[in-house]
Amino acid sequence: MTESALSDVRVLDLTWYIAGPYCTKLLADYGAEVIKVERPGQGDPARSIGPFLDDEPDIEKSGLFLHLNTNKRSITLNVKSHAGKKILRKLVEQVDIVVESFSPRVMPSLGLDYSTLQKANPSLVLTSISNFGQTGPYRNYRLSELALNAMGTSMKMVGQPDRAPLKLGGNVLQYQAGVLAATATMIALFGSRLTGTGQHVDVSLLETCLGSMDRRAPYLLAHQYTGQKEITTRVGGSRGGIMSGCPEGIYPCKDGYFDVAGGVPWWPRNFALLGSPPELAGPEFGTAEGQMDTQCQHAILAVLYPWAMNRTKTEIWEAAKSARAALAPLYTTEDLVNDPHFRERGFFVEIEHPRTGRLTYPGAPFRPSETPAKTPRAAPLLGEHNVEIYCSLGYSREDLARLRDAGAI
Repeated sequence: MTESALSDVRVLDLTWYIAGPYCTKLLADYGAEVIKVERPGQGDPARSIGPFLDDEPDIEKSGLFLHLNTNKRSITLNVKSHAGKKILRKLVEQVDIVVESFSPRVMPSLGLDYSTLQKANPSLVLTSISNFGQTGPYRNYRLSELALNAMGTSMKMVGQPDRAPLKLGGNVLQYQAGVLAATATMIALFGSRLTGTGQHVDVSLLETCLGSMDRRAPYLLAHQYTGQKEITTRVGGSRGGIMSGCPEGIYPCKDGYFDVAGGVPWWPRNFALLGSPPELAGPEFGTAEGQMDTQCQHAILAVLYPWAMNRTKTEIWEAAKSARAALAPLYTTEDLVNDPHFRERGFFVEIEHPRTGRLTYPGAPFRPSETPAKTPRAAPLLGEHNVEIYCSLGYSREDLARLRDAGAI
């Protein structure tokens, strides 16, 4: 059987919530052996974040945790205890990579700063994911997802122009940081294997945000040429053709919504999509001036809305394919899972879990032809691999009982 790309890599995962676990999930899904260290009794706080299977809160049934921790093994360890620090150092000696997402002050306060860890393992790569980075006056500040979007400037481009800025739903920037951290970690690992010397990788959530193309880099680049200090281009999610070439925007249909691109280049295709109605056949509709004219916009929308409300998302998308219009349905999760394209490619996978049963998960996000991703394995139960991993370090079951009683594991 062909091995996965990272099958010779061992990772110690000291992360929690989203960004760090997504980083280590990517490494695990492509073959790395990832040992997830969790707090005794509670585990990763993501275990307490929904949605939960059947809406029943349970640390083993969090959809977020189950998704972010496939193919990992879990041990419980109190890294603040004397015994816990000793065990952690033993684990560090046996891995290639440590990924942590504590506040920058935490690892040094535990006597586990990079210089100390490197003495135990000179080729070690330590990746630290924090809010503002390991240095600077903000290094120990906390940062919410809302503040991350605000300080990262992405909120300046979301929402209606005449209202306060908005944050997009979800935790997009956390996942972006996880991808960046995984990439940076692998670059450092390549360097370590080439030179025999490890390094400390400093990943800042805010700087990940600032360096992203997602609603900020084009404006930062434009500032270099124009000197513009204020980002003023903000549009709503349902523009209805008012902010750009009509019919740019999101519209309702018989069973949901769809998004269509507008503007002069797309007008001949959008005209064909709508059935080439004679009331929209005038040359003014295909000009930039006409598409920004209120009367022309109202004429287009007067045709578009009834046309859309008499059709389903699927029917509209099929029509768009024939007209070669730039249009897409706004999928629900059910739509996405049942889409024939993704079913044929096998993107979604089914994984059996001892507490949730068989569930459908997103699969690997990319596919190397010669070193495929691992066959997916369910996220671990809290401390599921304590005996296996601790006994491999030389501890007996009696030792584990004593460590458990002492609150170390």
